Amino acid sequence: MSKQLIKLRPNSKILIIAGSDSSGGAGIQADIKTVTSLGSYAMTAITAVTVQNTLGVKSVFSIPPNEIKNQIIYSSTDIRPDAIKIGMLHSSEIVNIVIEALKKIKVKKLVLDPVMVAKGGTKLIDAKAIQTLKTKLIKKVTLITPNIPEAEILTGVRIKNKQDMILAANHLINLGAKNVLIKGGHLQSKTVEDIFLNKSNLKIFRNLRRNTKNTHGTGCTLSSAITTFFSCGKSIIKACDKGIKYVNSAILTNPKYGKGHGPINHLNSIKIEKRYR
Repeated sequence: MSKQLIKLRPNSKILIIAGSDSSGGAGIQADIKTVTSLGSYAMTAITAVTVQNTLGVKSVFSIPPNEIKNQIIYSSTDIRPDAIKIGMLHSSEIVNIVIEALKKIKVKKLVLDPVMVAKGGTKLIDAKAIQTLKTKLIKKVTLITPNIPEAEILTGVRIKNKQDMILAANHLINLGAKNVLIKGGHLQSKTVEDIFLNKSNLKIFRNLRRNTKNTHGTGCTLSSAITTFFSCGKSIIKACDKGIKYVNSAILTNPKYGKGHGPINHLNSIKIEKRYR
């Protein structure tokens, strides 16, 4: 029994700063499932509560900025995270308060998923927040993981192919990003190409496209998976590679829930051996 307990001990501790998704497919819920399924311990600082299902977002309720700051600092001064994943920050005030909190806790491994639009098309961030994110937050994180529409908004580059993705990634490096992973799922092709770039490396991850509408929460899940692998000692490139593989497996085994864009299978990394009666 003691050996089993040692085996099941979490590998690392992750603080997730993001919004809640009541449908469970994206946001904080997807982040917690991902971190837990990959063997680490998840803490949270919730930035907003959304009312949504697989068909779309009904409403967004913002958490007061000072309460977001308190969540980050109060949790981290007791259980110090090995890495932090940052998701939905929908106002400039919230971006600034998160930066202020990050200065106090001084965690070095930071992954930013610049969540801007929900799968159903609802806008989740305002223009001023985007500008603050571009000028202040990008340069403070280890990795930024935009999808193609987010990369276009951040850089002004119209992305139609792989070369445009590389150009946009270079723009983000010029804005101060240390490492960039642009996700290629929005391009129409049989193969999905995700572009990783920093000042010394260019890496292209290629995978077959899965023919399914059930991809809700893939961005949140990927950034949390990368953060988890990175927190456990993998290099940032290797963490991206393993995170992409985890998400692809989760898409392939999706449970087909809901009438719209359904969730993926966060349990794909777990083998459940014990039966409960």
